[in-house]
Amino acid sequence: MVNWNSNVFPGVLGRTCDRPCEPACRRGRVEEEPVAICRLKRVASDFKDKDVVKSLMPKIPTEKNGKKIALIGAGPASLTVARDLAPLGYEIHVYDNQEVGGGMMRSQIPSFRLPGSVLDEEVNYILDLGIHQHFNTYVSSMKEILDKKYDAIFVGTGAPKGKDLNSLEGRTAITSNNIHVGIEWLASVAFEHTSKIGKNVIVLGGGNTAMDCCRTSKRLGGENVTVVVRSPFKEMKASPWEIEDAQREDIPILDCMVPKAFVSENGMLKGMTFDKVHAVYDDKGKRSLVSTGEAEILWKQMMFGCYWTRK
Repeated sequence: MVNWNSNVFPGVLGRTCDRPCEPACRRGRVEEEPVAICRLKRVASDFKDKDVVKSLMPKIPTEKNGKKIALIGAGPASLTVARDLAPLGYEIHVYDNQEVGGGMMRSQIPSFRLPGSVLDEEVNYILDLGIHQHFNTYVSSMKEILDKKYDAIFVGTGAPKGKDLNSLEGRTAITSNNIHVGIEWLASVAFEHTSKIGKNVIVLGGGNTAMDCCRTSKRLGGENVTVVVRSPFKEMKASPWEIEDAQREDIPILDCMVPKAFVSENGMLKGMTFDKVHAVYDDKGKRSLVSTGEAEILWKQMMFGCYWTRK
């Protein structure tokens, strides 16, 4: 409960946090590894006594303070606001276009990393604090919300939008639905709009979303799943443990390969060409990717392609 007071979602963080605090942990000065802060959160959450936790939850005043708050979106930001304000006597109304709360925690984190039961439990701790729930409700007009005479409105809709590679050569010639933006594709899997893929998959990108995409692809039928990264392997943005998990599933990661063009035939995606590069660093440590003069083509008879880029 001490952890819950500041972290709100300890069971979620204990499984998915990128652990920026651990490299800064001073324990690393005297021992090889820092305190396993992320795992400690998970242990505390997984081994809690649920009945004791429920008894320690904040009590909601039977007499409200007369103020009504609207929260647009039911992701971690809005749920945190609800958790903090409900015990103070505010009447909280949460709006979300999905059937359940959780936001990007539910739509962009695969269930093999964050089980739905864990997320449901932590979301419901908050929703059970007397929160008025308006799910399956898409807010298309701020004016309509303002007309409801709320005393305050909190917009916690996040920014769940990836970036397509429309400028890459050959992209506009592809008419088949074989190219997907990572976070949008993960959402379609989470909400069961996508349940299978082809055997051959290329994932462009070296962040945690790319690792989620390649591992999810394996679980949906992908047999030949390959991750292609622009940067050197040691500079990948994904967390080391996420990379290790992908490698344990026999997913090859090809580094120092910059996408040059999509290859298609009659509008169908067939593969990609890449420019092989090596990293050069100036006196200030700034990196430049210099072509080796070798253009490598990575052919995949793909029924499905998934990539993730970020603005």
